[in-house]
Amino acid sequence: MPRAGAASRSPSHVRRAVVLIGFDERSASILENAQAATAAIHRAVAERLGSNRLMVGGFSMGGLVTRYALARMEMQRIDHQVGVYFSYDSPHNGAHIPLSLQAFAHYIRKLDSRFSDQMNSPAAQQLLWQHIENWSDKPGVSPLRTEFLDELEKVGGWPRIPRILAVANGAGNGTGNGIDPGTPAVKGKGLGIIGTDLRTTPTGSDTLAAKLRVVSLQKNEVLAERLPDIDGAPGGTLESFQILAAALNKIIGLGVENPVKDHCFVPAVSAVAIRGLDTHKDLYADIDSLPPDEAQVDDFLCASQNERHTKVTEELCTWLLERLPD
Repeated sequence: MPRAGAASRSPSHVRRAVVLIGFDERSASILENAQAATAAIHRAVAERLGSNRLMVGGFSMGGLVTRYALARMEMQRIDHQVGVYFSYDSPHNGAHIPLSLQAFAHYIRKLDSRFSDQMNSPAAQQLLWQHIENWSDKPGVSPLRTEFLDELEKVGGWPRIPRILAVANGAGNGTGNGIDPGTPAVKGKGLGIIGTDLRTTPTGSDTLAAKLRVVSLQKNEVLAERLPDIDGAPGGTLESFQILAAALNKIIGLGVENPVKDHCFVPAVSAVAIRGLDTHKDLYADIDSLPPDEAQVDDFLCASQNERHTKVTEELCTWLLERLPD
């Protein structure tokens, strides 16, 4: 069952203004884009009619951008006039891109650098639970993520003045999405790519994650080492395998099979900041039955079933709207 919380219902006659923030470069550092969020908060306070406190937050990375911006403003003793902070399927404890996809992106860097550039962007490295910079690297925590987490800790981790809310597109009852580990997801069949085999994240030690071959006779292998069953974990899903397969088919024709289209991108335990991602037990935790004080947020709601990452639903949005600040 979704976790219940005290609702703060706004009178129906109260008019609300919505301010949307865009970034010149969304792959830039979260710390950099937090400056834009801070400027928008200042302007909203200056131009608002009346004295209603603001509700500030964001979807996905936007929830981390605004989390850091508000915490830093409080550290600087700036009155941000925010009554409620919210995040919508934001990866507070990390996001996940399968090792096979990261490796393939870097493997084809000389042919097309777009995928690799995205994986190695500051924002991606700050968000990803496990990252590799080159196809042959072992997965680990990026130094940019460590730096970001350190900076977040310096400003207190979370804003303390507003009420903190979080919603997750992942189920809260511990039920996964049915994607099995180590399963072929993208298989090359056409000329120049035959032999490529990108798999969902395997478990175990020295387990095959990918076979890589593009316009060469040589075929390289990528092995995973004791990663948890994360692609099938409860959480907001991303169609990364399908996006790559569609892009490859556009280039080389009908030469790519795509048995598995998506994977868990933001585990539910990450979106509501209640557990880490390092173990199967944590990833598949029955969030709805955990003690409320385990969460780092004041209140949260998990979706009734696993959904696409940042999918806007009546269930999640109604819950948030009922908690608008007075």
